[in-house]
Amino acid sequence: MHIAINAHLLAHTRTFRRAGVSNHIEGLLHALGRIDATNRYTIFTTRGMSSAALALPDTFAIRSSLLPTINPRVRVPWEQFVLPVLLQRLGVDVYHGVLNVMPLVGSVPAVVTIHDLSPFFFPQTFRRVNRTYTRWAVRVAARRARVLFAVSEFTRREIIRWFNVPADRVMVTPNAADARFVPPTAGELAAFRARHRLPAQFLLFLGTLEPRKNLPRLIEAYQQVADEIGIPLLIGGGRGWLYDDVLAQAAPLGERVRFVGYIPQDEQHLWYAAATAFVFPSLYEGFGMPPLEAMACGTPVIASTSSSLPEVVGDAGLLVPPDDVAALAAALRRIVDDGALRDELRARGLQRARHFSWDAAAHVALAGYARAVRQPAGA
Repeated sequence: MHIAINAHLLAHTRTFRRAGVSNHIEGLLHALGRIDATNRYTIFTTRGMSSAALALPDTFAIRSSLLPTINPRVRVPWEQFVLPVLLQRLGVDVYHGVLNVMPLVGSVPAVVTIHDLSPFFFPQTFRRVNRTYTRWAVRVAARRARVLFAVSEFTRREIIRWFNVPADRVMVTPNAADARFVPPTAGELAAFRARHRLPAQFLLFLGTLEPRKNLPRLIEAYQQVADEIGIPLLIGGGRGWLYDDVLAQAAPLGERVRFVGYIPQDEQHLWYAAATAFVFPSLYEGFGMPPLEAMACGTPVIASTSSSLPEVVGDAGLLVPPDDVAALAAALRRIVDDGALRDELRARGLQRARHFSWDAAAHVALAGYARAVRQPAGA
């Protein structure tokens, strides 16, 4: 098969875009490169993304755009008007849209990954233009894609229920933690702490600063116990959208709440490992990569009971309702005060993280590509 993958959101820049979807694309591409020596791939990327940067096998041809398609105002017209022409011209057998989108016109069989349905459930957390296009794209994919990929069983069920899609058209390609997310050595960790002048203990949140991450309730819960637990809350992640109120809410807490900004990928595992606990009270996640990465680094996790997070964390972390500030405050207090609990969660988390594999996701993707090629249009 000749497989084309839309990887325009694969970003090697120090912004919020180098986060969930970009990591998903990179993990899947490298896994396909490891397990598949038979098929041929064309990978469409944004301007400036080179073959050397991706380090994929010779069966992968990188077609870097002349345009800055990381920008949605450029990418959207490219996806709908330029992409269909390229797919036909290159003789592609199957197209994979890794974030919701397939061309509205064209005869090339398509599979589409839907990461979550947040624009439908939490429309107020998106800018109007982003929300409108994403909702339209997901509806088109649900109707026209021959196979849909979901990154969790939760998201699979939501797609089937929300769009009345036949269950056998939706396959689960779960995320996984990259190989770099492992507990560092004591020496590495000590040097990292010294370099960043980190306190001996701290709570960590890592994720794009945007409304769905539920940061106002995290800050409110932390404020209730800050004096008791005596350790700071560090908030890492690129600034996404609608985050000004969060910055204002944290301001009265001074240095006890620190925004450390975008954390480079090659340091993320050290931030996780250095933290006393990782806290992720998100309102809604299609999968929830940060808790999985934290567990893989041996860090105890507090997460919310919403959406896919219980599926990812299992019994390896403390789960609290995302709207229950008192429960979150109690969990913060408990995880800081109870060293034995942290040791137990650390061991469970390391074991839990091993259940997720990019290679397993890539095997499912390959089966989905083959099915899309075999399946008649409209079936």
